[in-house]
Formats: sequence, C-alpha cells, structure tokens
Amino acid sequence: MGKELIVHEAHLPKALLGVRAAQYVRMSTDRQQYSIQNQAAVIGAYALAHNLAIVRNYSDEGESGLRIENRAGLTQLIEDVSAGKADFAWILVYDVTRWGRFQDSDESAHYEFICKRAGIKVVYCAEQFENDGSMLSNIVKNLKRVMAAEYSRELSAKVHAGACRFARQGFLVGGKVGYALERELFDKNMQSKGILEKGAHKYLVTDHVRLRPGKANEVAIVKWIFQRFLTLKSERAIARELNRHGIPAYDGGRWRGSLISAILKNEKYIGTIVYNRTSRKLGGDPVDNPSESWIRSEGCIEAIVDRDSFFKVKKIIEERRVCLPEEEMLLRLRKVLLREGRINQRLITETKELPSPKSYMKHFGSLRNTYKLIGYVSLHKADYLDTRPKWLELLRGLILRVARKLASDGARVSEPAGYNLVVNGNENIGFRIARWAPGRDRVHCPYWVIQRRHLATGLIVAVRLAENNSSVLDYVLLPTSVTDRNVLRFSEIGRARGTLGVRRFASEGTLIRTLSRCVVNSSRSSSAKRVLPSKRGKTGSSKSKIGPAPR
Repeated sequence: MGKELIVHEAHLPKALLGVRAAQYVRMSTDRQQYSIQNQAAVIGAYALAHNLAIVRNYSDEGESGLRIENRAGLTQLIEDVSAGKADFAWILVYDVTRWGRFQDSDESAHYEFICKRAGIKVVYCAEQFENDGSMLSNIVKNLKRVMAAEYSRELSAKVHAGACRFARQGFLVGGKVGYALERELFDKNMQSKGILEKGAHKYLVTDHVRLRPGKANEVAIVKWIFQRFLTLKSERAIARELNRHGIPAYDGGRWRGSLISAILKNEKYIGTIVYNRTSRKLGGDPVDNPSESWIRSEGCIEAIVDRDSFFKVKKIIEERRVCLPEEEMLLRLRKVLLREGRINQRLITETKELPSPKSYMKHFGSLRNTYKLIGYVSLHKADYLDTRPKWLELLRGLILRVARKLASDGARVSEPAGYNLVVNGNENIGFRIARWAPGRDRVHCPYWVIQRRHLATGLIVAVRLAENNSSVLDYVLLPTSVTDRNVLRFSEIGRARGTLGVRRFASEGTLIRTLSRCVVNSSRSSSAKRVLPSKRGKTGSSKSKIGPAPR
C-alpha cells in the first residue's frame, strides 16, 4: 500500500506525536480495488478524531481471512508485538471481519489477547461498539466473530453450488486448462468474445468460459501420444521420444512420464469435463470426493481423441494397477521377501504382483514402516529420513542467501516457491539435497541421488552430503537438462569426467558468487543460452558459460 494512506508524524502537531498507533488493513481478493483505501480512510479519520498518529502499517492484499498462515501482514504484527518490538500503543482495524474470519472464534480472540497482554489496545474503527472490555462489548464482539465465520461458510456453500451448476452446463470452472486446449470467453448471450490468453481471466460475472482445441501442432501431439501408447504402453518411453525431437512440454520444460500420464487420463480430450473430483473448503486440506458426487458434462468440447482409443488406453492403465486390501499387500510383500531374501524400492517396482512403492507409502506412511510390519530390517541405512528436516532447514537458509545475493547484484528475484527461485522472470533455479547412497557391492562406488521431480527447466543447486548423510560434503551445480528422469544419480567418478555437467564447489560462498555471475550475465545477454561447462572448460550443446571452476 502506498505511503499516502498513512498519516505521517511530520504532519501532526507536536503534542500528538507521543500517541502512536499501527493500522492493519486487509482485502480478500485482488479485485477489491478500493477496499484498502476505504479502510485506511476510515482508520485515518478515527486516528485524527482521537489524536492518534499512525506510525506503522501492516497490510494483507488479496488474502483470505480464514487462516493466518497466508497473511504476512498480520503474522508480522503479532510477531512484533510478541517480541516487544512494537513502538505503538494502539492497533487500528476497520472492523472485526478485517481482523479475520477465523472458523474458530477463539483463534481471533487469541491474537487480540496477545496484543492486550502486551499493553496494546485493538480498536475496530467502523464498529458501533467500543472495544473497552465491558460485558456488552465482549458479547457483541464474539457475536460478530461467529457471524463472520458463518458468513464464510454460507458463501462457500453458495459459490460451490453455483460452480457445480455452471459445470453441468459445460463451462470451465477453475482448474488447469490442459495441453492442446484453450479457453474461449462467451457473454451472457453466448456470443464469443475471443480467446483468453494464459494468465488472463474474465471480469464480468455474466461471462463464461468454454474449452476448445488449441494449436494444431499441440493437437497433433496429443493424438500421437495416444496412438503411440497403444504400441509402447510406456509413458516414460513416449516422454523420451518427445524430448529427443526437442518438443517442449506444456510447462515449458522437458516431458516426463507424469505429464504423459496426465494427458492419457484426461477426459477433456474426448469432449468431457469432470468437475468436483476434489474439493477444498474454507482453506482446509483438499479431499478426494466419491465418484458419485463428480459432475460430468459430455460433449461440451470438440473431441481431439476418438473414444475407442481413449478407453483402450484407460483399460491398459487400469489393468496395470493392483488394488488390494492392506493385509494382502503385506502378505505379498512377505512372499517376495522369502523368495528374494531382501526388499527394496526397485524390487517392489519391478515385481508385477506387488502394488507400487507409492501405494505402500500411502497406506503405511513410509517404506520403512512397511518393512517393519513384515519384520524386515533393511541393510540400507535410512538415517537420512530422521535427519531430513535438518537438511531441509539448511536448504531454506541457502535459498534466502542466494536470493539476497542475486537481488543485491541487480537481478529480479521472486518470492521462493517451495524450494525454487524464479529470477528475472524466466530463470529457474531449483534447490535440492544430494543424498549419499552406498554402492550395491564392493565393486560399485558410492553415488549421490537428487530428486528432480517438479523442477522447471533451468539450474539445480544441490547440497551434497557426506558418507551416511552425516554432514555437508560440498555443493554442486548442474543443468536440469542432463536427464528427463525424476531421479538423478551420479558418482564422484562420473562427476569428475564431466559427462553430466555437474560442477563442484567447496564452499557455499563460491557457489553463490558463481551462480550470481551466471544469472546476471545471462540477463545482460538475453539472446545467449546458458550452459555449465565441463571441468576443462568445454561447452556442450548450449552456448554460454557459467564461469571458471573453483579450485
């Protein structure tokens, strides 16, 4: 929010400078264009009428009031008050609903009590009651908190009912569009208003969106994927073929088996929209809805794939899936253990009569818990699972330090999303832990494992752990293009050969300086493509360098 919304100390008489206040403002969506300005105007009028000087501003723009986790402004306000950093004696809020629509009214009261305990008074400037702690004040305030929570529940139910009604009519109601599809906007008379570009959204409530086939080359790729799967029956093999031909995936990166699988299961390609598979109400966790509550709208999109091919593919995928009760899952695993004498993730994946490792983890929490249930102690040490939170905390710290360095060198750095950074709008940097793993026997040397899943095309910064994952060994930097697999494995011998383009850095400082130099130079020469040179300084298929290797 602009500084013009705050009543500055310099504009007040000196007699008023000793009475300091902070204001908290919030709006729920980015379409409430004047909400924060209106709140600030009412708060400013209250401050002038009561001889208060607003010296601090906390705001949450476009954030729901259901939870505090997504509200950086309120979180910072409570942290400042709790830590004794507040240099004000008043907190001015527009009304009870701006403080929050918490589903538990006690949570709202809890945050207000933290302020009260620190000697800071919370005032709701637009309310008709005085928040003075009297019985009447407490009754009205708690009633409004309950009403605010109930309003959110009722609004959520109405919005969901409306979305279901539009989905039955074949309109797109949220969710991903899908590869080779595009959105077409219609007015209330069902007259086309043109194609909605990526990131654009409708502004009129009476407008609606339908899907239609997109670019001709993407439509051809979808058809080819379905026909190719009927022959290969392998999502990964199809992804490798597409990557060999240099065809980008719909996220701009390389194709992966998971992306191919999502296309093969998407009924939009036969003209059907399926809505309400999952729901997430009032900011809670997403839940899978039973199939009888799904809403299907058939024939609302021009089909890209014929129904016979789609259902042949569906049958192949379903026949590969093993659905068993938990007792049977464990019994089959015991039989494999008796036959093989060992159990590991690769063996589970390759054994046809067993469910996937992911299924075991979903049912029993982890593979290690699964092994315990069948009385098996893996020879492979799993201590990394116990120390993983510590390494992830270290990784988060590294991300913040990299972001600060890049910003200080003039790069535009987005807020960290998970363990990824976007720099200058198009440079993707993913941060991972390179976990140590022993060789299969004395002949094979130890190697390191990096999880590549959910990484956009760009660079990977990895903290490489020492033997048994007990400490940090060094840092490595590599391009995501070295493989299209979800898991990247490399040994020290392979790294030294330079075949994967894995660069080693002995210290964090050297890594950060080299990475910043690479990104800044890349932004200055947008036409040059970046590549990590080998140890000898040779370049691969790309065209620019990241700098000399550290000694």
